[in-house]
Amino acid sequence: MKDFALTGPFPFSAIVGQEDMKQAMILTAIDPGIGGVLVFGDRGTGKSTAVRGLAALLPPIEAVAGCPVNSAHEGDIPDWAKVTDRHVVEKPTPVIDLPLGATEDRVVGALDIEKALTVGEKAFEPGLLARANRGYLYIDEVNLLEDHLVDLLLDVAQSGQNVVEREGLSIRHAARFVLVGSGNPEEGELRPQLLDRFGLSVEVTSPRDIETRIEVIRRRDAYDRDAGGFLADWRGADMELRQVSTTSL
Repeated sequence: MKDFALTGPFPFSAIVGQEDMKQAMILTAIDPGIGGVLVFGDRGTGKSTAVRGLAALLPPIEAVAGCPVNSAHEGDIPDWAKVTDRHVVEKPTPVIDLPLGATEDRVVGALDIEKALTVGEKAFEPGLLARANRGYLYIDEVNLLEDHLVDLLLDVAQSGQNVVEREGLSIRHAARFVLVGSGNPEEGELRPQLLDRFGLSVEVTSPRDIETRIEVIRRRDAYDRDAGGFLADWRGADMELRQVSTTSL
């Protein structure tokens, strides 16, 4: 019986073909120390779909409920984080998108303007790097990322920490994540310094045989028409793949 209440991204297991890309992403889940994965290819090859589908395969993490950087233990909570709920709970492994047009403040965090204006308090508003700690940071069109953000990411990836010193704030917090980037090589080359941060690199192309292309369209149409039913149909395959990934750790 189908569970029509299911909602979520397109199932990872339902992606047609692109075995190299799927294997590379699964390897990052098995061994995050690999150093992330870069997927280059034409539009419509399932790059973003695979990253979002991967999130459903990742095992949950144990983290302090109210911690903005997903600290595993109460002792790891940053001094600046005023956490009231310190219970350790299970959370989904974070998979955070870094939009192409994101500002530096949104990425690293900045002064909480609302608190500064309303109560006169200098408080830190965490950014995307805080949310991605102990998870994944996904950058679509990574080859178009602005140079200053590339430099910033290189520093954080090397140190495993995000340091913010501005507007009277001096903030430091853990920022360890698996970096996943995707892009279209026709739109620009990737800086060599950032390329070196990826442990795996995969090139993907659109399927050329007619049967595969028809199957891609058929599955996408089925998902669009009835996402809950489609997810229920593929849930077993996803859970089996998740079991294989977690038992390989």
